[in-house]
Amino acid sequence: MRQIFIYLLTASLLILSQQKLAAQKSVYDTLRVEAFITPEGDTIPQSWLPTVEVKSIMTAAARNYWAEWTRLRNAVYVTYPYALKASVVINEVNGQLAAVTDEKVRKQIIRAREKDLKRDFADKVTNLSIYQGKVLMKLIRRETGNSCYDLIKEYKGGFNAGLWQTVAFLFSSSLKQQYDPKGEDQEIEKFVQEVRKLYGYKG
Repeated sequence: MRQIFIYLLTASLLILSQQKLAAQKSVYDTLRVEAFITPEGDTIPQSWLPTVEVKSIMTAAARNYWAEWTRLRNAVYVTYPYALKASVVINEVNGQLAAVTDEKVRKQIIRAREKDLKRDFADKVTNLSIYQGKVLMKLIRRETGNSCYDLIKEYKGGFNAGLWQTVAFLFSSSLKQQYDPKGEDQEIEKFVQEVRKLYGYKG
């Protein structure tokens, strides 16, 4: 008899605790939360955590890295449109010169396009910094497959190419800039792709 009484008391306590727990759950189950719907159609509850700010002192090495990164990115954004325009003009000139054998006519064609370039870009290009000029030469190499030295030599002769190469050397630069998108110019290539995507350049 005593065992039956203990059993009934225990069962009653369990039932009361379950009812109390069920009542508590029903209150919390009615709370509205945001949800995220996956592409497959599943609904997943989501919540937003408060913003946490993490501050630290930037090291000199990190500061220099980001300064160079910003400088290079700005240079690519400024000069890449010029490199694209140069490649268009060079391809057009090559197309015009392909069937021309008369040296005089060839020079007339080159001079005419040279005037167009000076009219459209002389002021803008002369305002570039030396650093931006170096980046521009790399980008011209990327777009045309030829260095600035080769292009000047082809259109203006070896003497002019050598003269401008000397000038470039005095400014610690070179007209024979190479372009290695998978090597030393990998960072430039990333910025080029960024510019092309941003402004919708084709080709």
